[in-house]
This record gives sequence, structure tokens and C-alpha cells, in this order.
Amino acid sequence: MKQNFQNKIININDSGLGCLLTLVIISLFLGAIGLQWIVNGFLIFFALLLITPIIGIWGFRWWLKRNLVADNCPVCNYSFTGFNNTDCRCPNCGEVLKVEQGKFIREIPDGTIEVKAVEVSNNILDES
Repeated sequence: MKQNFQNKIININDSGLGCLLTLVIISLFLGAIGLQWIVNGFLIFFALLLITPIIGIWGFRWWLKRNLVADNCPVCNYSFTGFNNTDCRCPNCGEVLKVEQGKFIREIPDGTIEVKAVEVSNNILDES
């Protein structure tokens, strides 16, 4: 009976361990002959490659938290978001709004008089 021992042997090439061992051997060889600065350069580059996206995402989230404003439209009371210190339009009513200090402010064109409507009761007065 012939037994198949190929399943019992660890294949270094398939596990990815061979590539890691090759890199370790090359870095030890470069360190032994005085070229450790090459290994340090690759390690610094790899560290920057890992750290830069983390810092970038953190910075973008900080900037977004600082500049994104969520408020209601002063005309139709529709809730939406916009960027601070910009002009935008309400997606519901189309009114031009200015975003200042975390609030939506209605942009009034020159020559427009702003009035507020007041409801008047229809009580009839007796003339007697």
C-alpha cells in the first residue's frame, strides 16, 4: 500500500511564508553589509503608507463636522444640510439661502420689502 504523504508536507510557497522569509533574509543581509538605511527607508515608507490614510480620514471628519450645517429652511421649514459660509437652495421650495454661523438665512434681493403677515379676526362692530 502506497500512502500519499503530499498532504502532510507544509508547502511554504502556498502559505505566503516564503515571501516573508525572503524579505527577512534580504533585510538581515542588507543590515549585515552596512545598508540598514535601505531597510529603514522601506519601513518608514510602509509606516507612512499605513498612517497617512488614518490621519486623512480623521482630518476630513473633523473638517466635515465643523463645516456641515443641518437646519430647517426659514420659508418652508424643510430640514436639510449645507456647508457653512456658502449659498444654497432649499430642495423643497427652491428659496435661495445663505448659511451663516450654523443657520440658514433667507437671501433677500435688493429692493424687496420684508413683511410678516398678521391674521386679522373678522369681528363685526355694531354701529349703534
